[in-house]
Amino acid sequence: MKKNRKLYYKFILAYVCFAALCVTVVLTITSPITYNFLVKQKATDMYRSANEISNTYAAYFYDDSLSTEDVKKQLKAAGDFSSLTIWIMNTDGEVIYNSGASGHGSSSFSVNGFLEDVTSKNFYREGDFYGHFSEEMLSVLSPITYNYNVKGYVVVHAPLQRIREQRNDLNLIILATIAVVFVLSTFILIVFTDIVYFPLRKITKATEAYAEGDFTYPIDVDSNDEMGYLADSLTYMADKLSHFEDDQKKFIANVSHDFRSPLTSMKGYLEAMADGTIPPEQHEKYLKIVKNETERLTKLTNNLLTLNNLNITGMNLDITDFDINRTIKNTAATFEGTCKNKHISFNLVLNGETLFVSADKGKIEQVLYNLIDNAIKFSKPDSVIKLETSEKNETIFVSVKDSGIGIPKDNLKQIFDRFYKTDLSRGKDKKGTGLGLSIVKEIINAHHENINVISTVDVGTEFIFTLPRSKNIADDD
Repeated sequence: MKKNRKLYYKFILAYVCFAALCVTVVLTITSPITYNFLVKQKATDMYRSANEISNTYAAYFYDDSLSTEDVKKQLKAAGDFSSLTIWIMNTDGEVIYNSGASGHGSSSFSVNGFLEDVTSKNFYREGDFYGHFSEEMLSVLSPITYNYNVKGYVVVHAPLQRIREQRNDLNLIILATIAVVFVLSTFILIVFTDIVYFPLRKITKATEAYAEGDFTYPIDVDSNDEMGYLADSLTYMADKLSHFEDDQKKFIANVSHDFRSPLTSMKGYLEAMADGTIPPEQHEKYLKIVKNETERLTKLTNNLLTLNNLNITGMNLDITDFDINRTIKNTAATFEGTCKNKHISFNLVLNGETLFVSADKGKIEQVLYNLIDNAIKFSKPDSVIKLETSEKNETIFVSVKDSGIGIPKDNLKQIFDRFYKTDLSRGKDKKGTGLGLSIVKEIINAHHENINVISTVDVGTEFIFTLPRSKNIADDD
């Protein structure tokens, strides 16, 4: 049998790979998504600020309602408060105010390459803003309108490094959360290992031992869950298999013995007749013995085939309604010659003229034949065998009672086992196979009925089995 105990290690590997996959997803997918979200959020806030400036202070650069110096002071204060660099830029790219310059941002300069139409595509952009900054910035533009014309732009800048730091902080929080989750799941894995993997490994070792024929291997799993139930079921199965193996060995031994004994006897007699050890005038005597032994082998073979068919086909029953009283009379009549030789008589105590039951008539006839045959075989000469039927609560009871050698109390539980013979019967049952009662038990069980035995040594034995009363036919009173 191929031994493969790598399932648990595959599970651990999958667990580690899943952890690595989570980290990879955070760094390669979640991180860019988080960054873009922070950029858009920051750009929206900056645009709100830029739009507010363009609607208030910036317009004063293009009218004379407020002095330029006062406007610059207010813009400087707004930039310092919001930690933003604020530009006022004309449409041609000339910056007329820069809050990041020394003084009041009065120095002006031009942004080379600025295209006005680009502002209509997106209200923010990332980068060095046409080469003006040495670091990457987030720049947001808001148009300044005066007399319904765009005069310039409010441009606010913020370093992207701050956003990247925020993203990194969020990534660390996510990774820390993942780490905590995996620490907790590792604890769960440890518990899983203790309550599932270790018992499963014990069960696996036990099944390997059972597969090799060691049905005594113990499964040390003590739990009240499905794993414990599985262990108990396997232990029960192993016990049954162990008994089955013992029964199989006994079965083979008994079959071998019961075949070998008559074959040895037949071979010996035939050889003795062939070489003249047995004179011709005695041949008839020993040929009868050989004939009896062949009948015994035939009976044994037929019984074995019957039992085999019962086990294989599951006992297919042909249920009909028939008169059990008449069946008992007819079966008893077949033993007339045997009973006459042993001076044995039948006492039929039957319930009514007719008594109909629902069962397989052929198989019940076989039950009666086997029970009556046993009763005759172990009855004393000049004795009576009582055949009786009775009824109680729609159940028919059939009894076969002899006054023979009886069965010891310790043997009563084994009499239905295949090939079983009591010590008391061995001296009398010369032609018995030990299978008749096994067949009887199988047939009665197939009808979902019961059979019991009452016996006393040197007094007699009574077999009682039940059958369901027929519901379709009314019996005559």
